[in-house]
Amino acid sequence: MPVYDFKCQNCGYVWEVNLFTPADHPESCPNCQSKTLSRLFPAPYVTKGTPRAAGTTCCGRTERCDTPPCSTGGSCRKI
Repeated sequence: MPVYDFKCQNCGYVWEVNLFTPADHPESCPNCQSKTLSRLFPAPYVTKGTPRAAGTTCCGRTERCDTPPCSTGGSCRKI
């Protein structure tokens, strides 16, 4: 069953609702009973790159690279 987030336009309360179909809609806000609601769209879950071993940088080293961006806290370059 899909879970959707709703926000009350009156009081700003946000809550999750399990709906059988996307056409279903809660009738009122559980916080203030307002009928002015909007469905929020979730941010997509995106991963980049490949997982790395714990304690290593993205290029596989245990120490940060000597040159930016890795040395400045950014993501390191592939070697």
